[in-house]
Amino acid sequence: MKKSIISFVLIQAILGGLLFLGSIPFHSCEPEPDHEEHECDTCIMVLKPNIYLYPTEEKILSVTLNFPSGGKIVTSIPDYGKGWLVSVDTNGIINSEYEYLFYESEQPDVWQTNEGWIINVSDLERFFTDNLLKYGFIGREIKDFTDYWIPRLKGYEYYEIYPQEKKIIDTVITLKITDTPDAVLRLFYLIRGTDSAANSKIIVPADNIPFIRTGFCVTEWGVVLK
Repeated sequence: MKKSIISFVLIQAILGGLLFLGSIPFHSCEPEPDHEEHECDTCIMVLKPNIYLYPTEEKILSVTLNFPSGGKIVTSIPDYGKGWLVSVDTNGIINSEYEYLFYESEQPDVWQTNEGWIINVSDLERFFTDNLLKYGFIGREIKDFTDYWIPRLKGYEYYEIYPQEKKIIDTVITLKITDTPDAVLRLFYLIRGTDSAANSKIIVPADNIPFIRTGFCVTEWGVVLK
């Protein structure tokens, strides 16, 4: 009789434990099979990526973004739908109207925060102008960045800036274009405000290999704010 009571108590405890575990939310950026778009509940936003396209001749191009580890496009101009299908001339003008493809997205937080710079707010415009140029951006690409972001970075005395290069971006946001570009430059900045530079342990990155703009060239920049 005692054994039966003990067995019953053990079974009840096990069932109670399973019910408790089932009530704990599981956070993942893995794609869910029942959703057409990948979903994730621990994702972070990438703000205002601009994609610039420079074909060597006027072309109709299909441009698609995918999120292999989960995520989705939140907003876009022109409307992304299932992908952009656009006419682009050699000056990079899209559908005779846009200078770049714009989107914002959420995807897993894989961004590196070991190597970067800490910059006084008063020096941000000069820093980004020089740094974007060193990476290989030019003209209106740089101006579009500084015109948009400099007025929005005013809340702190210093900003930590961590570059996210193509090899990192490609792990969470893949960019596919027809025809295949000859050269692709992708760069996001993770930016975090701080009121003190005294305790910064940021490692200054080694000089990057300059981007060579050749043939059908594609460039993209974006920002992650923390």
